[in-house]
Amino acid sequence: MHEFRLIFLIALSLALIGKFYLNWRQAKHIAAHRAAVPSEFAESISLEAHQKAADYSKTNLGFGRWSEIYDTALLLLWTIGGGLAFLDAGIRELSWSPLSTGIAVIISLMIISSLLSLPFSWYSTFNIEAKYGFNKSTPKIFWTDFFKGMVLSFVIGIPLIALILWIMQKTGTYWWVWAWCAWSAFSLLMLWAYPKFIAPIFNKFSPLEDESLKNRITALLENCGFKSNGVFVMDGSTRSSHGNAYFTGIGDNKRIVFFDTLLETLEENETEAVLAHELGHFRKNHVTKRMVMSFVFSFLGLALLGWLVEKEWFYTALGVTEASPHMALILFMLVLPVFTYFLSPMGSFFSRKDEYEADAYAAEQSDANALISGLLKMYSDNATTLTPDPLYSLFYHSHPPALHRIQHLNSLA
Repeated sequence: MHEFRLIFLIALSLALIGKFYLNWRQAKHIAAHRAAVPSEFAESISLEAHQKAADYSKTNLGFGRWSEIYDTALLLLWTIGGGLAFLDAGIRELSWSPLSTGIAVIISLMIISSLLSLPFSWYSTFNIEAKYGFNKSTPKIFWTDFFKGMVLSFVIGIPLIALILWIMQKTGTYWWVWAWCAWSAFSLLMLWAYPKFIAPIFNKFSPLEDESLKNRITALLENCGFKSNGVFVMDGSTRSSHGNAYFTGIGDNKRIVFFDTLLETLEENETEAVLAHELGHFRKNHVTKRMVMSFVFSFLGLALLGWLVEKEWFYTALGVTEASPHMALILFMLVLPVFTYFLSPMGSFFSRKDEYEADAYAAEQSDANALISGLLKMYSDNATTLTPDPLYSLFYHSHPPALHRIQHLNSLA
């Protein structure tokens, strides 16, 4: 057995063991606290809502275990099991150009992977989400979204894949520098285009019509020195009863988006406080920082790929018999998450730091108590567990645990 294959199998095993261990800890921790609402939330969260969140989390954890087994088995089949080599050999028999062959292999892999993930998406939507009263989607919407996503992937993905593969084949040893430039430009274009051109393909976005709330928001935006392309309400209720709000876009396409389900739940002062939190991410340059960090990591990743693409063992150890730029790209994207899994807490740490800073900004610009009450409603409505296991949360949660976040806001209030 080649050394790299052994290293890959060890890394994959350690990651799977780590995921199952954290899953077990989370389930055990939630079950141990299911009987009673934590004292800090006793006046705001009902026992029924608390237990629903515990059961919802437990169900998703069980589903997650099967998903991990399935994904791991597919990864092994695609790589060491020879699936990629079989797919590549089949398309090579068509005797197309290297560029066309590479595009066809990658697109075929995308289609097959999407089809293989469909049963899990369907079960999550129409079994788990429906069981707990969150699903508002229909089979028609589900399939419409699926086919829209596939078409969009082709329209956007094929030109990008063609460009990257052309760069890999034609620009010499330092192709990865040019590929990084192309990827960075594409990422910026998507950040700009997503709110105005892509998101409306799936959801309806309407300007906020509530005059009283609009006046409060306008005053807050002016006070924060924020200029955007508008404040919009998204028809999230057509697919789910979960509520949320987010800031998206760059340049003249910046948008603030509220789910309609969220506006039905929150009072005006709570909505204002949630918006102030989102504006905090803008004022503290979190979007820019994350963008720069993304560019740095993509640069390092492509540099690593630039070294690996010349190593025959990289292909043979992972079940590929014929080296090519498109196979190098596919293998790298498939196996990289295996080796970076244990870096997850680092990403969570910086994300939580940003959330605390955005909360502090919201407390300065609005009412911290209104943000607290708004968050408590969101925790309850979204069945967010109030008692996550600390180690599990450290790996997987981009936001601070509910107790820590509320304590932080109380100190600011």
